[in-house]
Amino acid sequence: MRINFLSTALVFSSIGFAQVYTDTTKAPDNWFNLDPYTNKVNGVSTERTYNELLKGKKSTTVIVGVIDSGVDFNHEDLKDVMWTNPKEIAGNGIDDDKNGYIDDIHGWNFLGGKDGKNIEHETIELTRVYRDLKKKYDGKDEKTIASADKKEYKQYLDVKTSYEQKLDEAQKQLTQINFVDEMFTNLNLEIKDQLDVDSVKATQLKQFKVKDKKQEGLVAYAQLILSQDTTMTVDYLLKQLDEAQDHFESQVKYNYNLDYDPRGIIGDDYKNSYEKYYGNNDCKGPGSLHGTHVAGIIGANRVNNIGVKGVGDNVRIMSVRAVPDGDERDKDVANAIIYAVDNGAKVINMSFGKTYPYDKAAVDKAVKYAESKDVLLVHAAGNDGVDIDKNIFYPCRKFANGKKANNWIEVGALNWKTGADLPANFSNYGKKTVDVFAPGVDIHSTKNDGGYLDESGTSMASPVTAGVAAVIRSYYPNLTAKQVKKIIEESVDKDYKNQKVKQPGADKTEVKFSDLSNTGGVVNLYNAILKAEKKSK
Repeated sequence: MRINFLSTALVFSSIGFAQVYTDTTKAPDNWFNLDPYTNKVNGVSTERTYNELLKGKKSTTVIVGVIDSGVDFNHEDLKDVMWTNPKEIAGNGIDDDKNGYIDDIHGWNFLGGKDGKNIEHETIELTRVYRDLKKKYDGKDEKTIASADKKEYKQYLDVKTSYEQKLDEAQKQLTQINFVDEMFTNLNLEIKDQLDVDSVKATQLKQFKVKDKKQEGLVAYAQLILSQDTTMTVDYLLKQLDEAQDHFESQVKYNYNLDYDPRGIIGDDYKNSYEKYYGNNDCKGPGSLHGTHVAGIIGANRVNNIGVKGVGDNVRIMSVRAVPDGDERDKDVANAIIYAVDNGAKVINMSFGKTYPYDKAAVDKAVKYAESKDVLLVHAAGNDGVDIDKNIFYPCRKFANGKKANNWIEVGALNWKTGADLPANFSNYGKKTVDVFAPGVDIHSTKNDGGYLDESGTSMASPVTAGVAAVIRSYYPNLTAKQVKKIIEESVDKDYKNQKVKQPGADKTEVKFSDLSNTGGVVNLYNAILKAEKKSK
């Protein structure tokens, strides 16, 4: 599933109102590039590294594959750093480089058909697994199930329970958000009309004359929210509610809809996981916000004096579209990895994941292929606030045979706040499975169709780390993917390791920060470059 943590957390009280938590303190827009010592911010020391260690040094261009929802390659901060296929002539309808993909100028789209149509929304893997098993076992009793099918039948029952719970939760959330949104919309209009104002802040709420007890309660609730930030308006609150509304509507309409299956748009033989040549060249596609944001973190233009600065200063972003609004499919992920490898990527960012696999063997084969071609894979650990040592998050570095990929880095999300709130409360963690933590909260980066915005998630922490890997591979091209992985892990900032922090998730047990990953530290480019310099001699 595309990992895109909602900027506003929504929790519903017993009376059905949404409690919207926002923080009144704002981190610097580029905090992920700042230094924990000179700037007193939990960044990865990008700016300090360029100023002190890399100034005047030569670098080689590194291609970074972004397997995601698509990238807006015309964005003002990305257009000059996009990978352009040197052997392909744009728009001539010919596979000039004979790689099997026609007019793949900036990458490829494995979620499209030859007619130019694209998949935007998808089901999640849980829905797809349940749909397949339901056809076989719906209405059957355990007593009538053949012995050979009993294990699969148990899986069906477990999947059925999980699916029904998640669908019910999404439906309830949507109903409650719709209810709250309607009430606040009406209240907002009434206050504006009564007080003759264009926007409603906390001060206007105090002046408003309520007409009944119900409205009085709603105003009191709005005051509680707006009192956290004197600049906040009810219009802003409604915008947050609208975003949440879109999120849960998508879940109900697409993600958990057993009758929804858009795969026919592509026209491939879906059961053949090793079919490669399908899709189209629309590597932006619909719904490219997530991929565009990720791309900006990795390599947004650092010298044009506009927008934001990515971590990497000499990268080319290759867009490989394989992640819809819903869960990605293993066939597309495998092909996306292979495509990026075959077309020169030395680092691949993968800000996506899911809790059920479909064809792990196909993905494992692609990961092994990337390893054989010296390509580093950087993967987001996920946003469920769980221990992924116990709850597997796919794709993963562990192969079906128990062995592990040596070219894989798993990344958890770090907050810009200090103290107990250091790890992002949504981030997955794991002493054995997660390698490092990196900035992943309120990350300011590029958005599709122009402009910039803040996003939070391990989806943001992963490209910060991919950017660091790209810088190392750019300035020290003699180092292998395995060596770069080791350098990043051995050079983490460990000053946080003994700090007591809130364990991510619902249970706010305090643990040592070092208990959340196998390195116990935070990615740091400055330290990594010092180590790379020694290693490359």
